Amino acid sequence: MRILITSGGTSEKIDDVRAITNHSSGKLGKAIAESFAKSDVMIDIITTRHAVKPEGKNIQHYYIESTADLEKTLKDLMTANTYDAVIHSMAVSDFTPESSTTLKDLESAIATQPADLPKALVDIANERTEKKISSDTDHLVIVLKKNPKIISLIKKLQPETILVGFKLLVDVPMIELLNVAKKSLEKNHADFILANDLAEIRGEKHHGYLINKQQKVKEAHTKSEIADLIKSEVMKLEEAK
Repeated sequence: MRILITSGGTSEKIDDVRAITNHSSGKLGKAIAESFAKSDVMIDIITTRHAVKPEGKNIQHYYIESTADLEKTLKDLMTANTYDAVIHSMAVSDFTPESSTTLKDLESAIATQPADLPKALVDIANERTEKKISSDTDHLVIVLKKNPKIISLIKKLQPETILVGFKLLVDVPMIELLNVAKKSLEKNHADFILANDLAEIRGEKHHGYLINKQQKVKEAHTKSEIADLIKSEVMKLEEAK
């Protein structure tokens, strides 16, 4: 059996020294990889150099930084290899910086190109030659553009793979969390979605709900429990094929 795991959190560059990222440590992805590794499964893991790393002789690491890096690496690996399962646990940035400007330049852009402000801001960014934005300003304006949804690519690349996605919300009622996860399950043609709430994640404690296509829900309370639950359900589904 061969699986692909994404783990950690992407980082989106503002300039050569600054970036926007998230708090994902990669600990859950590490636990999932090490749980599968106990069963002598071949594992490719796409992660970042800042995330914690799983250990195992049958684990191959591929390092990325941005969402664009993730998209390219995922496509390359899924074109070159056939995976029995893809476990997409990486926290992927929804947006990436498209341009940045000082407040003074923004006011000038509004005055000169009010009808097409986004283009004006991109033009300003394209004119910039320095690799580090000057800190000699009180206000820096950053324009973000939406990143592609990486999870939506997986079944297009390999329709037969078992797909495990993740849905994280913050401090919401359980019914809302499950409903949003079910929508993600259907939209992305996933086989499982792990629904979790940031308010219920502290260290090893990690409360989550694994939902399958039949909308059956199984619960886990720690990272290791989640990892073992995902492994168990994926391997059962693979055996049933």
